[in-house]
Amino acid sequence: MPPVVLADSYLTLHYRIVIESGPGAGSTFIDTFDGHPATLQLGTGQWSPGMEQPLLGNPEGHCLSYVLAPRDAYGDRNPDLIQRVTRAMLSQYAEDDTAFVPGHMVEFSAPNGARYSGVLKEINDEWALFDFNHPMAGLTLRVDVDLLGVL
Repeated sequence: MPPVVLADSYLTLHYRIVIESGPGAGSTFIDTFDGHPATLQLGTGQWSPGMEQPLLGNPEGHCLSYVLAPRDAYGDRNPDLIQRVTRAMLSQYAEDDTAFVPGHMVEFSAPNGARYSGVLKEINDEWALFDFNHPMAGLTLRVDVDLLGVL
């Protein structure tokens, strides 16, 4: 009898995440099937609980596909996470060589020392508008999995 996936299992797997709805619908976010398998330790925050739940109880060697609503994957989009940052603050907390190009992900330190990253939406001489939502937030996803190993 092959081992089954438990809440704290260590997995070797191939997986594919496809965007089912929203911007980019039909495109693949990540796909390991054509390369090396991935490893995943359940319960450590590598995947959200909603992404891990459908794996539980499945035996090693099993293939499955499941669709996740945004709340079960990367969360719903939060309009409060779209924020203006002053250019003065950007100059103070971004790396000196940071290029500010709309559409690019920018990482910088906040005054409290935490690191933040967001997609730059707009920029002018006074402020920059960032979207701090996860890039996959608000999207329905399909996850295809081949469970190669379960420890």
